[in-house]
Amino acid sequence: MNTQDAKRVLETALICAQQPLPLRDMRTLFADELGPDSLRVLLDELMRDWEGRGVELVALSTGWRFQSRPEMRDYLDRLNPEKPPKYSRAVMETLAIIAYRQPVTRGDIEDIRGVTVSSQIVKQLEDRGWIEAIGYREAPGRPALYATTRQFLDDLGLASLEQLPALDGSSLGNMAALAEALPAQPSLLEPDQAALGLEAEAEPAAQPAEELVPVDGSVEVALEAPAEDPAEVAQETSVEASSESEPAPKEPPPFHPEPAADAAPMDPEA
Repeated sequence: MNTQDAKRVLETALICAQQPLPLRDMRTLFADELGPDSLRVLLDELMRDWEGRGVELVALSTGWRFQSRPEMRDYLDRLNPEKPPKYSRAVMETLAIIAYRQPVTRGDIEDIRGVTVSSQIVKQLEDRGWIEAIGYREAPGRPALYATTRQFLDDLGLASLEQLPALDGSSLGNMAALAEALPAQPSLLEPDQAALGLEAEAEPAAQPAEELVPVDGSVEVALEAPAEDPAEVAQETSVEASSESEPAPKEPPPFHPEPAADAAPMDPEA
């Protein structure tokens, strides 16, 4: 098979593929008659052939694929009026932290963001296929270590993590860069989050005051001090004060019944 025929076969396979095509599958096309070096030469020629068109051949983390160029996005969106799913600022910031600091635990993310990372945020990113647990840190509780996936790189159109947007010293900037880098999704942020700063997550409610009550003179146990109604406290105080001021009731004198005056005397001889 000459070079032109091989290039036609490879081009057809790439256009018809549903997923990025790795080199091993390309070798299968030619029954292993072409090695990796020969395939890369053909891929370079295809990239040059498609220059200046609305579609380009790109190398991703899982293989090669044809995709539309970014400037075609506005036109293609008219054919697909359905809007892509929106993600909150907290979700995108969590994703940016994982992408640039991986592998990280939820505790690491919370230390950087300064707020609690809810399980729903992690689940959203896992369901989207952008992050996964790759292991566990040898620490108390063995927290899971999270990292980005190959699907994450494919959605960004990247071949490796080295191609991520450069750090600009602001997590918000990194988050915005990631959101804009995702193809076919003009804005991943929810509309009401676009002009806001970091999402203020709900903080845990303040715990009631505690008091230490000694037990057996040596051990102190923390008990919650229940809230008391002022009206009930005043009522109990007045009752206690009145009970202290009143004297204790005197016991009644012993009762001795007397015989009735008109009672007839009994005859002793009767």
